[in-house]
Amino acid sequence: MIKNKKYRILVVNDDGITAPGIKALIEAMQEIGDVTVVAPDSPQSGMGHAITIGKPLRLDKIHLYEGVEMYKCSGTPVDCVKLAVNKIFKGQKPDLCVSGVNHGLNNSINVIYSGTMSAAVEGAIESIPSVGFSLDDYNWDANFEPCKKYIKEICLQVLKNGLQPGVLLNVNFPNQNHPIKGIKICRQANAKWAEEFDERQDPYKRNYYWLTGVFQNNDKGEDSDVWALNNHYVSVVPVQFDMTAHHAISSLNGWNFDI
Repeated sequence: MIKNKKYRILVVNDDGITAPGIKALIEAMQEIGDVTVVAPDSPQSGMGHAITIGKPLRLDKIHLYEGVEMYKCSGTPVDCVKLAVNKIFKGQKPDLCVSGVNHGLNNSINVIYSGTMSAAVEGAIESIPSVGFSLDDYNWDANFEPCKKYIKEICLQVLKNGLQPGVLLNVNFPNQNHPIKGIKICRQANAKWAEEFDERQDPYKRNYYWLTGVFQNNDKGEDSDVWALNNHYVSVVPVQFDMTAHHAISSLNGWNFDI
């Protein structure tokens, strides 16, 4: 039974090891098993699946929370998972990899850019059951308390039932302005950012650019993560790192390559 086993749990994030979101995730995971944290020493939002190859990585043990083995890493969220598996767990992989809780949503197309989700993807690549968690609140003092019971329950279900090979979960929490209604299993919405670059000048009259944009939802379905979040549900989307468009293979096989 779940209650009779002490699970080994790897906790990572992209907001940095001192972020309030990772504290909430650690506290939820301490109710399930033994927690090891490997997280960036500074914010790494928007890093996607980047890895460090041009400079050395630093991994330093620190103490922030009682009963938790913690390391800060100079690299990306993906670096953190790789180092954890190879140098801390030494090939004896953890039972679960959880990432977050991110300050800000990683729903829809955001999953592509997310350092939070890329850390979870790396866990899945290592054949570790993995989940990424995000909250619709960018404030540093965001209230993560209502998320904890859902985090715990989702992780217990993952440990009990397992995930299919190559599949991980992308979990997003709605803004806490309204009570959470429950959990919805969803698909990724067809939405994107309409981006602009705000052009400015520094004191030396050199131009620089600041990325801005508006999130555009082109999806009218009531089974998407955007719909679930807008209607105050926790969205749970199964995602995968195999990016093959399997449905397009038969069409491409009909092409005549004249070479």
